[in-house]
Amino acid sequence: MKRRQQSHRATERVEPNLRPISVRIPVAVKLTGISRSKLYELIKDGSLQTVKVGSSTLIPIDSLERFIDANRS
Repeated sequence: MKRRQQSHRATERVEPNLRPISVRIPVAVKLTGISRSKLYELIKDGSLQTVKVGSSTLIPIDSLERFIDANRS
């Protein structure tokens, strides 16, 4: 198994009582239902914050929540 696949799967095995403070793009897509390309647009225009750790792009959960709350109809 490739290292990248292992690390992605590790992200999904978070303890049930622990709330992640940030997620990678593929997890953000699953959590929000927003497409990958739209997430990158939102990052580019500043609507979503990111944290870079090496080559990984993380989106803070609170940034996702603020975006969703601000765009409720």
